[in-house]
Amino acid sequence: MLLAPHAERRATLLLLANLCATGMLVGLIWTIQLVHYPLLHAVGSASLPGYLAEHATRMTILVAPWMVGELVTAGLLLRWRPSAVSSWMVVAGFACCVGIWASTFLVQVPLHNQLAETPDPVLLDRLTLTNWLRTVGWTARGTLCLMMAWRLVATPENAR
Repeated sequence: MLLAPHAERRATLLLLANLCATGMLVGLIWTIQLVHYPLLHAVGSASLPGYLAEHATRMTILVAPWMVGELVTAGLLLRWRPSAVSSWMVVAGFACCVGIWASTFLVQVPLHNQLAETPDPVLLDRLTLTNWLRTVGWTARGTLCLMMAWRLVATPENAR
């Protein structure tokens, strides 16, 4: 798809915004997966409900704007993608977003709610295990975003 120069610039900026949001979320999810969730076992059953309530508040403030920005820019890329980027990459990236949101609200949030009521080491392990869905999803998205950005840089008309 050939875009007019101003539309091509808009699509490029959209892709870069998407890359930034995804990059932030990739780093964050790996920190949660390898550091934060495993350390929940050290909090102790009595303190876990209060800790998780504070975690939910703070994490939402940090994550929500990036997740919304990522989803919006991924969706807009379906309509306006740089001509150097293959459509399958944009579709796959958006599909990863949908999967991440589904995992977050259908799996991780309910587990957090269960843990707030019933601090259980088995539930903590389930939270850590199921969070690999999001970790893999965001890592795949990050890889796709980097591939798309590389296509922009490596395209002959952009290599001036």
